[in-house]
Amino acid sequence: MQLQFLYVPVADLTSAVAFYRDELGWEEAWRESDDTVAFAVPGSSVQVMVSTAPGSAGPMYEVDDLEAFLASHPSVPRRGDTSEIPDGRVVELEGPGGNAFHVFDQVDAASGA
Repeated sequence: MQLQFLYVPVADLTSAVAFYRDELGWEEAWRESDDTVAFAVPGSSVQVMVSTAPGSAGPMYEVDDLEAFLASHPSVPRRGDTSEIPDGRVVELEGPGGNAFHVFDQVDAASGA
């Protein structure tokens, strides 16, 4: 389980992109469709992922296999269903204090499919 992103949901992607790019001076790392942009955080391998997709703000951890992770942690509360993402799946979970965190895999990318 490795921290890859900090997920930041926003209502207005254009304003959010302007903030991270122009105000903070961060470089765009990648973009997915018209709803998600990730920024490289200087001095860190973790990226900030800004998106208009639904969900709660929180860390996003990558695992080798999401279904295996969920099966081995059955008592961790889910905040929704598993969703498809490019090359994998993601689910929002609930940690201590009601804080959200997200776990995802990139199974298709890892297999080259």
